[in-house]
Formats: sequence, structure tokens, C-alpha cells
Amino acid sequence: MSLAIDLSGRVALVTGGTKGIGLGVTQALVAAGATVVTCSRSAVEPVPGTTHHVCDVRDAASVEALVAAVVAAHGRLDVLVNNAGGAPYALAAEASPRFHDKVVGLNLMAPLVAAQAANRVMQDQAGGGSIVNISSVSATRPSPGTAAYGAAKAGLDSLTRSLAIEWAPRVRMNAIDVGLCRTENTDDHYGGDAGVAAIERTIPLGRMARPEEIGHVVAFLASDLASYVSGARLECHGGGEPPVFLSALTQEQNS
Repeated sequence: MSLAIDLSGRVALVTGGTKGIGLGVTQALVAAGATVVTCSRSAVEPVPGTTHHVCDVRDAASVEALVAAVVAAHGRLDVLVNNAGGAPYALAAEASPRFHDKVVGLNLMAPLVAAQAANRVMQDQAGGGSIVNISSVSATRPSPGTAAYGAAKAGLDSLTRSLAIEWAPRVRMNAIDVGLCRTENTDDHYGGDAGVAAIERTIPLGRMARPEEIGHVVAFLASDLASYVSGARLECHGGGEPPVFLSALTQEQNS
């Protein structure tokens, strides 16, 4: 077997695939030779080499129609990347039930609905399929200010492991717990270059991820190189977060 990632002849659907991490995933899959379809809630210019559909992934009927459209156009669906997600900062004590419902709906229930629709196709086609859930390090550590988001991502990781068993052997399910990633919104979110630089000094690899680096992991999981990888939670975070007590100790010793 060649060790190159070759997705030629495979059809992939990337939710939220036109910006941020999703764009990096889309571009990586295109580079690997896949036929890629993206979706988002609004009409946008398609990423070069792809087609784009308008779809609110929180709406089950819209998701079913999208998957049907992909199969009608391309004859199959080999890869689903559940990338659409996120949440604004909001303290749990102050956020409304409706707010929390929307966050959990986007980050947990929407991937489940999309995975169900994709699975129905993949179970009946030659070669089965691969589903990759874009999760977050917030799934495994405290997530103050985005508590519902962290809880939803923890649920997504659990869902990944369960569906890997339920849908085997035809469908492989995996999740990527993504750490800090540099996107078009990073500077605004963290207060510009100085804020970003301060944060990057806390990352063992010395910088935030680039979206295409997440895309490379997705391409691997979608490929035959990962043919025996299912139910996995891959951490893509540049080495993680050093324990806070080490920083406190260093500051105390230097004071």
C-alpha cells in the first residue's frame, strides 16, 4: 500500500467548510483528490474545486435533503466531516435556557443528525464510509464561559465512540479534539498580535495550529491509511496545556 493519502474517487461533505478550520479541511480534502461538497447557512462563493449548498445543519429535514442532493449529484457519499459548530462567550449563570439549547443543538445534535443521514447512505454502498467529528479540547478540560459548548463537545466525543460500535464495520467514526487554531477571527478574539503571542507562548509547540493542519488529520482519518482507526479521539493541540501550577511555581521562583 502506498503511504500517500489519496482520496481520488471519494465524495466528501464538510459542514461549515468555507471558512476557519472548515476551510482548511476542505482544501486538504481537495488536495488529496476528493470531490468535496460544503455547506453553510448562507450562500457563499464555493471554495475552488468544490460545490456549495445552503443548509442549516440544525434542521433535520434540510440535512436529509442535502445528503440526498450529494448522492443524486455524485452517486455516493464516502466522507462526512461534522465541522460546523462553536459558541459565543457567555457565563453559564447568566445565559438563558434557549441559548444553551442552541449551543448544544449546533455542537451535538446537528452532528448526530448529519451522521445518521450519512450512515444510511454509507451502510448500503460499496466501501462503506468514514465520519470525522471536529471536537475540541474543551471536551476534556474545564470550559468556563463556554460551559455548554464544552459539555456538548464531551457528548460529541462520547457519541463518536458509541457510533463507532453501532455502525461498524461499514462506517468508521472518529473525532479530533482541536486546540487553539489561527483563523480569520483569532486577532479580534484575543486582542490582536500581542494577545495572540502571549497565548502562543503557553503552547508547547510555540504557536496555534493552522487550519490546514487540522485538515491533514481529517484527510488521514478519511483515507485507507486509517482503515483500522475507529472510535478514536485524536488530540490536535500542539502538546496541550502545561499545568498551571508550573507557571505559578516559576513566577514564585523568579520573584
